[in-house]
Amino acid sequence: MKKIIGAGLFTAFAASLCCIAPVLALLGGSSGIASAFSWIEPFRPYLISLTILVIGFAWHQKLKPIKTDECGCDTSAKPKFIQTKLFLGLATIFATLMITFPYYSKVFYPERKKEKIIANNTTIREAKLKIKGMTCIACEEHIKHEVNILPGIFSSEISYANGNGIVKFDTSKTNLESIEKAINTTGYTVTGSKLK
Repeated sequence: MKKIIGAGLFTAFAASLCCIAPVLALLGGSSGIASAFSWIEPFRPYLISLTILVIGFAWHQKLKPIKTDECGCDTSAKPKFIQTKLFLGLATIFATLMITFPYYSKVFYPERKKEKIIANNTTIREAKLKIKGMTCIACEEHIKHEVNILPGIFSSEISYANGNGIVKFDTSKTNLESIEKAINTTGYTVTGSKLK
């Protein structure tokens, strides 16, 4: 039973590792390793399915009728905590949290409020960037966080689904090269850019 629960927890964690890595990198201060697990993303549906099967099998094993002898007495000994329904329930909750992590990961990124003081409209530009390596919302949030640290950024819209980003900035305070460098330090790669 321990091995079954362990396998379920492992597959749940592995299914979301590509999305957990950017948050862990941000918290650890080494944002460059964030995209190291993006290769897992294509396997995510299979890992989620495997997790559901393994946890489901563990629940089936736990809920099947208890063996009794001829007199109807329970012959099983009191289980250790790791073999209880409570532990299996906690493991199920943990697996669910790991599988759904990409959908709530943005709560781990601090909101950066920008002052919108426009002194000279001629210095405001918009950069359209092609970004390679993003696989989920956590990737978007990681890139937005790093870009918004730069001075002179008015807005940043990043889309993992489209593999791009649009950043409005003040050219008197920052430049396109600085924005590209900030994105590239996250572990994702700017493959093309255009100023508007």
